[in-house]
Amino acid sequence: MQMHDLKRKNKRTKHRQVGRGGKRGKTSGRGTKGQKARSGRKLRPEIRDMIKKLPKLRGRGINTNKPVGVPVVSVNVSALNTGFVAGETVTPKILADKKIIRRVNGRVPLVKILGTGDLAIALIIKKCVVSVVAKEKIIAAGGSLN
Repeated sequence: MQMHDLKRKNKRTKHRQVGRGGKRGKTSGRGTKGQKARSGRKLRPEIRDMIKKLPKLRGRGINTNKPVGVPVVSVNVSALNTGFVAGETVTPKILADKKIIRRVNGRVPLVKILGTGDLAIALIIKKCVVSVVAKEKIIAAGGSLN
């Protein structure tokens, strides 16, 4: 072993260089001038500019005609003749159970009773919106509205 083959037991630690000077001098390895030479520089990613240039789809989605609130299902007076006995109560839940109306997304929808057709039996209508013509036909058949 010769003098030039000797190695240190512990490696020499180099101090981390910082950008404010030190051994680098003048521009500290940042080039010259401009945004990139400044401290606290914030460059926008290029991909963001590409995303910003893409056309946007505005609005509430593909089917903008869909209502936002709870759907309203219309039922004609003539549909109440089948499945009901005189003096029985008609509610949206009972209509869904008797399969006169369908549930929408697992919920019983709001029901509006319209005046198409004739009503032969007296029924008690609850929790339903009723049109003027349907109201006259229900009362004429001996039914009531609550």
